[in-house]
Amino acid sequence: MMMKAQVITGFGGPEVFREMLIPRPQVLPGHVLIRVAATSVNPADCKIRSGISPASPSSFPAVLHGDVAGIVEEVGEGVTKFRRGDEVFGCAGGVRGTGGALADYMLADARLIARKPPNLTMAEAAALPLVSITAWEGLFERARIEPGQTVLVHGGTGGVGHIAVQLAKHAGAKVYTTVSSKEKMEIAMKLGADAAILYTKTAVDEYVSKYTDGNGFDVVFDTVGGNNLALSFAAAALNGTVISISTRSVQDLTPVHNKGLSLHGVFMLIPLLHNVRREKHGDILSRLSELAAEGKIKPLLDPASYDFSRVGEAHRHLESGRAIGKVTLIHE
Repeated sequence: MMMKAQVITGFGGPEVFREMLIPRPQVLPGHVLIRVAATSVNPADCKIRSGISPASPSSFPAVLHGDVAGIVEEVGEGVTKFRRGDEVFGCAGGVRGTGGALADYMLADARLIARKPPNLTMAEAAALPLVSITAWEGLFERARIEPGQTVLVHGGTGGVGHIAVQLAKHAGAKVYTTVSSKEKMEIAMKLGADAAILYTKTAVDEYVSKYTDGNGFDVVFDTVGGNNLALSFAAAALNGTVISISTRSVQDLTPVHNKGLSLHGVFMLIPLLHNVRREKHGDILSRLSELAAEGKIKPLLDPASYDFSRVGEAHRHLESGRAIGKVTLIHE
């Protein structure tokens, strides 16, 4: 049986996607077959498409995108948590050797998915998995944030950033975030930030002085990378914690030593790439689903939404830097 998919047959820019008929996946033990309703674009997907990620495919044609929301079509042997007709979401493929969500159907390891929050649309649910798991791992598993701590999130209206702001606030922290425009300042405040900082007009030492009396932030979550990691070191308190989701750079670690900082890199695709601790992702998504159902976590969607045939445009929009929140695609 065949299905339609948006595939790449080589690495390159957003223009490399093309529609193709490919075999529909056969359900495997421990897996479910999902009828795809929506997906979203993450920077990781763009790096995979370009061939510069360790998660990039080793053979073609390849179906990309890990984030998925849809309906269980078939249930494999040994799966007891899901049944046909369940609405689910997760980040379950689209990396080296696994099929992604840009197709009619996606084969997913049942350990990597959870039931979709009932109050969210398919597009909203598809926007959550990768960024939410990343934010959760950074804040709760690495930084182990506690109520009353000061948390600085760089890029508070971005994919990971907007979830990190909400999770840190839910955990009882005082949450600050850097953004690039007044419009994003307003959005960040609505997400629950105690203060939004226009980093284009405010130096690190200025906002450290204003919001922490010069002591620095207990936890700094860097979602930007590059030179911003050095700014994160500068903003952190003595014995503070810095989390980064983009540490592919050369850095002077002198401030880490002088301040006694803890530095944590987060790469949420490790369970998919190495088949380790996959059940942890399903557990995190189940807890996030509950928070979303209670209205404590809300995905921020960019106004631009695309159908699957326009995936190249969606990638181009995300890479332009103009997107706010998550760029989503609906399977029509």
